[in-house]
Amino acid sequence: MNKEQLLREIPSIDRLLQREETQNIIKKSSLELVTHLLRMIINDYRNRVLNQNDSKIIPLSEQQVIMMLKKKIRQFIEMNLKQVINGTGTVLHTNLGRAVFSEEMKEEFWKILSNYSNLEMDLTTGKRGSRYSHLVEKIKFLTGAEDALVVNNNAAAVLLALSSIAKGKEVIVSRGELVEIGGAFRIPDVMEQSGAVLVDVGTTNKTHLWDYKDRIREETGALLKVHTSNYKIVGFTKEVSLEELVDLSKEKGLPVIEDLGSGVLINLEDYGLTHEPTVQESVKAGADIITFSGDKLLGGPQAGIIIGKKLWIDKMKKNPLTRAFRVDKMTVSALEIILSYYLQEESITEKILSLAMLTASYDTLVKKAKCLKSVIEEQCKNSIVVTTRKDYSQVGGGSLPLEKLKTEVVVIDFQNTAISTVEKLLRQAQIPIIPRVYKNTLILDPRTINERDFEYIATTLKNIIID
Repeated sequence: MNKEQLLREIPSIDRLLQREETQNIIKKSSLELVTHLLRMIINDYRNRVLNQNDSKIIPLSEQQVIMMLKKKIRQFIEMNLKQVINGTGTVLHTNLGRAVFSEEMKEEFWKILSNYSNLEMDLTTGKRGSRYSHLVEKIKFLTGAEDALVVNNNAAAVLLALSSIAKGKEVIVSRGELVEIGGAFRIPDVMEQSGAVLVDVGTTNKTHLWDYKDRIREETGALLKVHTSNYKIVGFTKEVSLEELVDLSKEKGLPVIEDLGSGVLINLEDYGLTHEPTVQESVKAGADIITFSGDKLLGGPQAGIIIGKKLWIDKMKKNPLTRAFRVDKMTVSALEIILSYYLQEESITEKILSLAMLTASYDTLVKKAKCLKSVIEEQCKNSIVVTTRKDYSQVGGGSLPLEKLKTEVVVIDFQNTAISTVEKLLRQAQIPIIPRVYKNTLILDPRTINERDFEYIATTLKNIIID
């Protein structure tokens, strides 16, 4: 059948809408939605006919359209943002939502979300208050800073700081610190939007204190230091320390802004990880403003946390951008719960799930891997080959890029099913499972998998094999 004949055979939307099956669908949704989806189905088919020389294209029947409509309406109505099982072992997986919260948070968090709250009311005076007041004292206590402000992410925090402190002025930064963060956003772009003028000094691998000194002039508004948390330059290198920049800034009467990126409040060396500069160290070194993320090593919700000297924080509070970047009650609530866990030092790595995953012992992971292997073998019998072996997890989220976390992974070999097919079907399962794929094997890292999901993973794999 040629293109003209195929196009003539396309069912009319009016006829489709009159069918009893369609009317039943309309009763459960709406005429507008059903009409929209029918047009989408018809247009997709028409474009396929017009744009492909495919002799296998068959005429589109009314029954086929109804079947596609039922599938599309389910997909359209159901949640697009859904729970997934992270089998990759990357703890702060940006594509999978970065930091995850413990079950313990749920009750307190939902209590705030399902009721009215004192988000902007001072319960002592009965007058309007500030949404930031719920967080500021906790952040000040934990970091040692004079004041604090919270916005919706760290890029916004950097932009707000630069706009408030150095708009129309030059900001000096090392060329080796002109990082690109997620989504192709770059420090020079953020700086341009803030109204500050970028002055980069030094070279990619070496920057000296005299590089900064030589470029300071009347037009200079601030010195910027960016912690390269998502990459490392190694070998023949030299960078100026924060302490050196602070000393220079005092001599020249300039503020120092530090973008810490994935800020951390605890010494990771205590848990066997590589040292990452803590927020408290930057405060102690004397930085005027420090910015960092809430959903990376802190283990909280997406947020940009700004701390530092009260003089500069007060300027930011008056900046119109603060209103545009402000956080909602969900962020305030989640962040306050996380901060309260840091105030209970003995339970930090238990209650903050991301830190629990990062600091899990190898022995614990071996036990989890063996348990997962056993559950899969029990369900799948002899259909697949399941083994365990030592491997390494990643921190993720642009944090500790060189850190290799020793883990024990479950390795699955499929004898009669293509690994690409298995990966696709796992990704499209009711609760999607995101594994690692290496060569022709599927890898599941128990570091980021909850034990309650083991049975579901095994059952899903069994169904894939049977199908």
